[in-house]
Amino acid sequence: MNKFAGKAGAILAAAALAMPGAGWSQQNPAPALGTQIATPQVSDTPQGGLVLKVSTNLVLTNVVARDTKTGELVQGLKQSDFRVWEGNREQQVSTFDFQTVEMATPLKEATISGLAAGTSGSKAVLVAKPEDLRNHRLIVMFFDLTSMQPEDLERSVDAARDFLKTKMQAADLVALVSLGDTLKVDQDFTADKDALIREVGAYNGTEGQGFEQGATANTNQTEDTTAYTADESEYNDLNTDRELFALRAIAKSLEKIGEKKSLLYFSGGISRDGIENQASLRSAVNAAVRANLAIYSVDTRGLEAIGPLGNASTGSLRSGANNGAALQNNMNANFSSQEVMATLSTETGGKAFLDSNDFAPAFAQVQKDSSAYYAIGFRSSNPAHDGKYRKLKITVNRPGIKLEYRPGYYAPADFQHAGREDREQELNEQLVSDLPATDMALYMDAFFFRVDRDRYYVPVSLIVPGSQIPFVKGGDKDKATLDILGGVLDEVKRPIGRARETVKLNLDQGLNARQKNIQYTTSFNLPAGKYHLKFVVRENQTGRMGSFEADILLPEMKKAPLKMSSILLASSRQPSKKLEPTVRNGQEYVPNISHVFRRDQHLFLLYEIYSPMRAKVEGAKGGGEPVRVLTSLQLMQGSVKVYETPQVEAKTINVAGRDAVAMELDVPLDALKPGQYTCQLNVIDDTAGAFAFPRFAVLLKDPPAPPAPPTAPVAPAASAPVAGTGK
Repeated sequence: MNKFAGKAGAILAAAALAMPGAGWSQQNPAPALGTQIATPQVSDTPQGGLVLKVSTNLVLTNVVARDTKTGELVQGLKQSDFRVWEGNREQQVSTFDFQTVEMATPLKEATISGLAAGTSGSKAVLVAKPEDLRNHRLIVMFFDLTSMQPEDLERSVDAARDFLKTKMQAADLVALVSLGDTLKVDQDFTADKDALIREVGAYNGTEGQGFEQGATANTNQTEDTTAYTADESEYNDLNTDRELFALRAIAKSLEKIGEKKSLLYFSGGISRDGIENQASLRSAVNAAVRANLAIYSVDTRGLEAIGPLGNASTGSLRSGANNGAALQNNMNANFSSQEVMATLSTETGGKAFLDSNDFAPAFAQVQKDSSAYYAIGFRSSNPAHDGKYRKLKITVNRPGIKLEYRPGYYAPADFQHAGREDREQELNEQLVSDLPATDMALYMDAFFFRVDRDRYYVPVSLIVPGSQIPFVKGGDKDKATLDILGGVLDEVKRPIGRARETVKLNLDQGLNARQKNIQYTTSFNLPAGKYHLKFVVRENQTGRMGSFEADILLPEMKKAPLKMSSILLASSRQPSKKLEPTVRNGQEYVPNISHVFRRDQHLFLLYEIYSPMRAKVEGAKGGGEPVRVLTSLQLMQGSVKVYETPQVEAKTINVAGRDAVAMELDVPLDALKPGQYTCQLNVIDDTAGAFAFPRFAVLLKDPPAPPAPPTAPVAPAASAPVAGTGK
């Protein structure tokens, strides 16, 4: 293994760079519990700018009113007929609406949606406009192909096809979503039965098969050939997270549609191991509640006969088949796979359909619950963003009426009340988000040094201005904690590198960290190619985040006349024992990614030339032939050259094992005037006749003025002696 592979060390320094702390704007969006906006507030940032903070706290819930004797829907109720409690506090109803399919307008025309592309051909399918959705049943059929075996999938597809052919009504708008290798919207909301039947039939024609839940130490899903059962709990946790994230993604995509929505979740079971996946489950439930989405879970395995020996896919047991433990393990595993499905349905106002081979009641229940309902909204009187579960109680002032509604919701959680899993999930979501995080200023640069014929050492340096970090005083120290997460994607968006670290800062107050920069460096080992880097940094006092992303090209050097690394600029070096290309003679170059220098600093340059041509010398063997690499640096302002370093010549390979010549330049800056300079680096492989003249810009500034010495106190004037006093 290459000695630079997988290296992810940190370099932290309160670097006194001349780059001023960048301005920043604080954004504090509140979770979208509804569509109405509370009174905006304006506050000042530390730099004096204005920040507009907007929070929403409207809680929406759907209520179905039924006659307690007949079960028929009750219409004609008014807002004044309902009372709402959150916990023990009564809430003021602020929004009220009633929708029924009896008032649905037939969809005679529609427009084409670009959200989904049908899998059965290129024929355009008519879908509903958003304004046409009122008083319609909005039904999403979600087929989790990763959890269903072929026979389970066949049953669910047959049931869906039968519903679409015989039970689907004019007020029903249906969408189709599937989870296989990726999450796909196969058909947007539409009333076109033929299009829906065609698309749902494509699921049954696939050759894929479901992924069984892995065995754990408490199940007997593998043949008992040894005393050890492989525990695949971690695999199960990841698989469950993937399914829950898919549900959350569907819910978030439906947030803009205000009407009640129902999701039929066809799955072969989804397991949760203890408290694992709790954050993912809670996130999926929250997203569904906020999107006004009720989940109706359908266990496509149907009614199973659970025996001590398992089913036909289970290896035989050599012992313990008759002592009850094997049967109990199998029953526990089955119940565990249904518990998450039941939770999803209960917490979102839906219903779970388990242990039944007839899926028709699930479709009937969705139609029944969505035929007519009251949409009630209130603004919670509890302003705390503590993430706790809040129970709801709704009553009606008319006798003989039974109300059906979801039992509660999770309050939004600010950063201080978020758990470890929620915070980690927030970082991961920001890493894959298309929108940058801008609450905190962040700067990044990446370099490359060849460590083998087709491998590169890629150091990545991040800078956060100290003014962006809310340091906490602890004795004579300034303390803070930063969470750092980064990833590398190749040209086809495959993740091939990842960095994750929590950095605890404990700096002397005398360093004035708030007026300097905090620098972090990590590294990757990558082959030649084009890559996309993205890093997210979060300070853990208020939870503000910043992100930075950039592309980097690691060149294929085989045919290059002059094979050269990146040019690393530094304003400081620090002692280090690392065996890395950025360390020379025990001194590590700390990258200056801003290219801003002070006149009291030095401009250090480090770069490497690979496989320079060797001169032919009689008797020299084994790579001992001399090389001749020449280099110098010119500084120009406009077209005028104002400074040039003496020429440096390298005659031998000075990087053992990598066939490289490392070049180092040290340029004092005290004799130069402040201003912007264009630097041209001259690199010549004299033996090969190859050369390169890369250019880059630097900004030179005066050092900060020293603090004024304290003014000596002025002694008070002496009083004149009074005559006759003897003083």
